[in-house]
Amino acid sequence: MDKSKVTIPGLLKMKAEGRQKIRMVTAYDYPMAVLIDQTDIEMIFVGDSLGMVVLGHEGTVPVTMEDMIHHSRAVARGARKTFLVVDMPFGSYHLSIEQAVGNAVRLMKECSADCVKIEGGVDFAPTVRAIVKAGIPVMGHIGLTPQTASALGGFKVQGKNLESAAQIYRDALALEEAGAFSIVMEAVPAPLAKIITEKLRIPTIGIGAGVDCDGQVLVLYDLLGLFDRFVPKFVKRYARLDQEVKNALTTYATEVADGTFPGPEHSFSGKEDELRRYLGLEQG
Repeated sequence: MDKSKVTIPGLLKMKAEGRQKIRMVTAYDYPMAVLIDQTDIEMIFVGDSLGMVVLGHEGTVPVTMEDMIHHSRAVARGARKTFLVVDMPFGSYHLSIEQAVGNAVRLMKECSADCVKIEGGVDFAPTVRAIVKAGIPVMGHIGLTPQTASALGGFKVQGKNLESAAQIYRDALALEEAGAFSIVMEAVPAPLAKIITEKLRIPTIGIGAGVDCDGQVLVLYDLLGLFDRFVPKFVKRYARLDQEVKNALTTYATEVADGTFPGPEHSFSGKEDELRRYLGLEQG
């Protein structure tokens, strides 16, 4: 595979031609980024879901800018050719447009991000417009927005009635008009996602939004079966590495306890008798 650096013009071309779906995965560290970079996957996303998946929080709200920068830097070192999307955490763009632009600049400068992602629709269109005007590409996020899940009634499907569906549709149009180059749609009915995808000129990336989006995203730890605190309906487990890891750890623990690890092949040889004499430890 001869993978070249993925760019926004390339992603927009994929949308326009409609021959190939965009692939995105969410990851949080260097080893996983290296593996992703060796595949055909176009985009890697450092999401604030790291709060739940790798930091153990109950939600995404506690995640800080420092958390995002720390993990994004690690991913950037491994994702040399994959397009890098970095989440703006809760509180980093809510106080003012100036704050939002400043924090977006930090993520671009300190994380080598290719773009930032912001949750919210119509209400945050002015913020998106200002960040784009500053020369920073923005990916939008509508439907279920985890940072404000409590206000939405929890981690539930959005847009199930006509009124809320119409609002999500307006959110999508507002983000495109504000200059977002793509939009994530999370946990929305497939027919609504299809209508929005057909209407927009920019790519839509679905997660629990049906097959008609221009691309799909899953959390790497979900698709590998490494996170089981909860498993949303839209997650497909392509592996069950949790069992592999537990089996490996159990075997390791057993071998250390019974003395079969480390074996000779894992040890460095030397002359014990000579060493004992040199240390004055000869046994009479």
